[in-house]
Amino acid sequence: MKIRLVKKKTIAKYQNADASSRSSFDQWIDKLKSADWETANDIKETYGSADLIGKSSKRVVFNIGGNNYRMICKYHFGESYVHLFINWIGTHSEYNNVCKDELQYTINVY
Repeated sequence: MKIRLVKKKTIAKYQNADASSRSSFDQWIDKLKSADWETANDIKETYGSADLIGKSSKRVVFNIGGNNYRMICKYHFGESYVHLFINWIGTHSEYNNVCKDELQYTINVY
């Protein structure tokens, strides 16, 4: 199934705030455009460094730009599309701070 990125403008907002992230996120989006997912394991096939987190959280952490950036998303497999909801974007070091208390399972910023 094709993927619908929900709140794509969140990435654009992040890119505007951190110009050095622009090409990394553009490459990530380009890869997403040609992705075809039927199961959560297909996410890992598209993005080999992605981490599926929590058994039932249906969340994934994407390592972007050579692991300089991290993005936490929630996914939902619908009838026609996979909906990918952006929950959090930041640098690797910011992600490490988020993960200190395992907050990645409760982040609901966007």
